[in-house]
Amino acid sequence: MTIEIVLVLCIALAAIVLFATEKLRMDTVALLVLGGLAVAGLVTPEQAVSGFSNPATITVASMFVLAAGLQNSGALSGIGRLLGRAKSPFLFLLVLFAVLAVVAPFVNNTAVVAVFMPIVMTAASGIGMPASKALIPLSYVSQMAGVCTLVGTSTNLLVNGMAKDLGHPGFSMFEFTPLGVICMAAGCLYLLTFGRWLLPDTSASQMVENHELGKYVTELRVMPESSLIGVSIEEAKLGETFGVYVMELLRDDEEVWSPRSQVLQEGDVLLARGDWSKLDELRQEAGLELNPQFKRRLRRMSVDGDKESEPVSQVVTEVMIAPRSRLVGSTLTMLDWRWRHDAIVLAIHRRGQVLREQLKDVRLNVGDVLLMLTTEPEMGALRQDSNLIVLSERDAQPARGWRAPFALATMAVVITVSALGWLPISITALVGAVAMTLAGCLDADGVYDAIDWPIIILLAGLMPLGVAMSETGAAEFIVQNTIGLVREAGPLVVLAVLYLMALLLTEFMSNAAAAVLLTPIGMSTARMLDVDPTPFLIAVTFAASTSFATPVGYQTNTMVYSAGGYRFVDFLKVGLPLNLIFWVLGVIFIPRFWPF
Repeated sequence: MTIEIVLVLCIALAAIVLFATEKLRMDTVALLVLGGLAVAGLVTPEQAVSGFSNPATITVASMFVLAAGLQNSGALSGIGRLLGRAKSPFLFLLVLFAVLAVVAPFVNNTAVVAVFMPIVMTAASGIGMPASKALIPLSYVSQMAGVCTLVGTSTNLLVNGMAKDLGHPGFSMFEFTPLGVICMAAGCLYLLTFGRWLLPDTSASQMVENHELGKYVTELRVMPESSLIGVSIEEAKLGETFGVYVMELLRDDEEVWSPRSQVLQEGDVLLARGDWSKLDELRQEAGLELNPQFKRRLRRMSVDGDKESEPVSQVVTEVMIAPRSRLVGSTLTMLDWRWRHDAIVLAIHRRGQVLREQLKDVRLNVGDVLLMLTTEPEMGALRQDSNLIVLSERDAQPARGWRAPFALATMAVVITVSALGWLPISITALVGAVAMTLAGCLDADGVYDAIDWPIIILLAGLMPLGVAMSETGAAEFIVQNTIGLVREAGPLVVLAVLYLMALLLTEFMSNAAAAVLLTPIGMSTARMLDVDPTPFLIAVTFAASTSFATPVGYQTNTMVYSAGGYRFVDFLKVGLPLNLIFWVLGVIFIPRFWPF
């Protein structure tokens, strides 16, 4: 073992630990990996920055823009009406799976779930079907469909780009389709039969009781006429009377010791938790006032010249912080300087955690649900904001005239031209993104908002790690001391072990990171066995692109985890058998489509 191999393995191990523990953001880890490789001399300066100009990185960024163009143009607006026609839960899921099979292979699956989630929740409610029976299938099938084409997920494009850098000819647009269709058919059949019984059947009231959904934390200020002045929180019995629990008492912006025994005064702020309806009831009956954030941002009336018009219509809506949101890690105070929407944050709900900080100090996480007061005209802007997912105000984005068919036609041209081999996918996707922008399917600022920059940095930052693992011999060392132990059993057994390795790694860290680590290992495995590397690369691609057993293994799982009121064990119970089904099908059919 050389010093270069030791250094590469140390950097790779550190990256795995950081990805698994989530101590740092994934794009930060990628940049640290890139810097470490460059400083240690394990890659040349040109190799260190090559990921930023790699066709895979450009393609992924362009596909984000194309997906946003489809969403903003209203090209998918008819899906809600189609799902609403289903008269039974079985038919509802069947229609949903059929729609996903058409859309998800060509649109990034995170964007698909963001668009479909509020639509599915509304349509399921219309037929009396619990959302918990529909949201995990939405996440899983979007992953299954995404792996059917080269552009369905960023992981497919990443493996393809890295494989080319390592000497493989790469994959065509529909090369994954035969195996993808088989796996998706088996997965959908499982979710329509055994999977349906394993999914939790949770009504709205049970979701609140068992999973703490709807339990918001807000701030209530004691007003001069309040009936609570002169009594303590304990004496007021707010929990017994209203089902509202006061966690902290703020006096002059300072937390008061032993809040339940303190006699309340005018101007005190109660950090209270409960159902929003109960919080609002307490506010009205006890003479309290909401102490919301962004208060000055809401326009209560519009002005035309010097004349004031009637107050605009206001709505209360729930929005979720999206997985690729730029708001993650920010506090409401930090956002106040760059908040673009006319909306007040009334309260915050965090899945599985009771917030005990003032709202302005809470650092937002993926899956946090914000209760907002906004205006009717502002709802369109909220729906188009890629940082947020509108949950409770669930009308679909209406089609914007000719732009909806134009967006669909553009996407079709991008796929067709690439599939026929007339131009590389990186060029066609880039041209398609420019065409949608010029057509007004999204504006120039929307282009930058649409791109998931942490993913782009992750891809570009980790690609040099794959190069270093291959050139230093680290990949061969790993293969010889892991997969190489079963080489005598033949390439089929080796394929099964590699697929299982990728499957397990993907459940506990970024799927892109798992693909970067395992792609050079797949190439080295083929060299060890003196066979074609394609079957091993296919195994890495499918295992890294489909994560079912945990809510943190894939972004779409994280999105539905909060909205559906699931527990961690629900994903394990439903997803683990599905992972095993994909593993068995992969081991059986990969050698048939791509012989060793």
